[in-house]
Amino acid sequence: MISQETFKVVVLGGGESGVGAALLAQAKGFDVFLSDKGALSEDYRDILTANNIPFEEGQHSESRILAADEVIKSPGIPDKVPLIKKLYEQGTSVISEIEFAARYTKAKKIAITGSNGKTTTTLLIYHLLKSAGINVGLAGNIGESFAKQVINDTFDWFVLELSSFQLDNMYQFKADVGVLLNITPDHLDRYEYTFQKYVDSKFRLLQNMQPTDDFIYFSENEAIAAELNKKQFNVNHLPISFVKKESNGGFFKDGLLHLIRHPRTFDIRADELPIKGPHNAINAMAATLAAMAVGLTDEQIRNGLLTFQNAAHRLEPVAKINDIQFINDSKATNVDSVYYALNSFDTPIIWIAGGLDKGNDYTQIEDLVRRKVKALICLGKDNSKLLSFFTPIVPVIIETQDVNKAVSHAVSLGIPDEIVLLSPACASFDLFKNYEDRGNQFKAAVLNFVP
Repeated sequence: MISQETFKVVVLGGGESGVGAALLAQAKGFDVFLSDKGALSEDYRDILTANNIPFEEGQHSESRILAADEVIKSPGIPDKVPLIKKLYEQGTSVISEIEFAARYTKAKKIAITGSNGKTTTTLLIYHLLKSAGINVGLAGNIGESFAKQVINDTFDWFVLELSSFQLDNMYQFKADVGVLLNITPDHLDRYEYTFQKYVDSKFRLLQNMQPTDDFIYFSENEAIAAELNKKQFNVNHLPISFVKKESNGGFFKDGLLHLIRHPRTFDIRADELPIKGPHNAINAMAATLAAMAVGLTDEQIRNGLLTFQNAAHRLEPVAKINDIQFINDSKATNVDSVYYALNSFDTPIIWIAGGLDKGNDYTQIEDLVRRKVKALICLGKDNSKLLSFFTPIVPVIIETQDVNKAVSHAVSLGIPDEIVLLSPACASFDLFKNYEDRGNQFKAAVLNFVP
C-alpha cells in the first residue's frame, strides 16, 4: 500500500468528504493539499489549520493540482470541468473519498444506491445493525466522512449511502452487500442527458462483487431489469418483487413482507412498520435482506424494524392544523420521489411543489395527481412548467415565493383529515440554501400556525 511522504495527494473540495479525506491522507503519511474554489466553512477551516494541513480557498492553484500523484475529488465537481479534464488527459488518478477510504478499512461494507429511497434504506439498515449490537458505522452520502472514520478503523461493518457521483470515481471498492433500489432519470445534466450513462454509473456498485456477495435489488424497476437482461453478474441475487415470489429475495403481497435468504425466511406485516407506502415496503425488504446477510436473528430484525424513525425531510409528519396533517417531504427533489409520496396517502392532498426544475417529466405522476391532488401550491421563482402541465388537471393552483404564505394558503384550502404535502419535485436553490433549509423553513412555518 502506498504510504511514502513524497506521494502527493490533492483533495478537491473542502466539505465533509474532502476534509475527512485530507485527514486520512495525512494520517497515512501522504503529502496532502486541499483546494476549494469556494469558501470553506469556519469549522472545516479550523480543522485543517489545527491539523497543519495546507489548503487554499476561493481558487484552484492549477500547477500545484496538476502536479499531484492522485486527486480525491468531491462528488459535486463534474468531470466536464476543465481542470478535471486536464487531470484525466495527463493520466492522473482521480478518485472519490469512498474509494480512498475503502483502502484503509478492515470492515465489511453494505453499499446502498438508487435514484430514490437511499437515505431511508441506509438509515434503516444502520438502525437494524446498531440496535442488534453490531459494531457498525454510517457514512457515504450521509453523516460523518467515511475517510475520517477509517483513520482509527474501529468498526466491523459500514453502511454506506452512495450517489452516482461517488460511484463514478470508484474503481477497486468492493461491497459485501450491494443494494440497488431503483433507477429513474435524475441528474442527467451530469451524464450528457443520456440515461444509459446514468444507469451505467449506478451499476458500478457491482463492479468488484463476488459470487458470495449479496446483491439486493427491486426487480420490477424497468432500468434494472433491462440491464440484468443484457449482462450477467456473478453474485448472489436477492431480487425484491411485488408480482413474483422468488426462491431467494423479497415478496410483497396482500400487506405481507415475505423475505427469503436461503435457508431462512422472515415475515412481517406492512401495517406494523413505522414507515408507510409501497416504496417503503421495498426499502424495508431491502434492509431486512441486508440484516439477514449480516446474520441478525428474527427477533433482532423485528425489534429494529418496529423501532425505526425515518430521516428528517422524507415524508416527515410535522403537525396537524385544524386536523389537517402537514407532511415535510422536502428531500423529494425529483418526480419519482413525488410519485412515491403521492402514493403513500389515500386522502385528498394539497400539494406544495416547485423550485429549480431538473428536466422534469410530469407525465409519470399525471394520473396520481388527477386522482389525489385537490390543490397545487407552486413555491418557486419560475413555476411555468408546473403551471403549463397541471393547470388542466388540478382545480386550484396558487403561486407564491414565500413558504409562510404557502402554509397559510394550505390551511385555508384544507379540511379535516386531508394532507398538505411539501414534495417539491425540484431542487431548492432558487429560494433556499438546500433541501434541508427548505424543509426546516416549512416546518417552522407550519408550527407557527399550531395553537
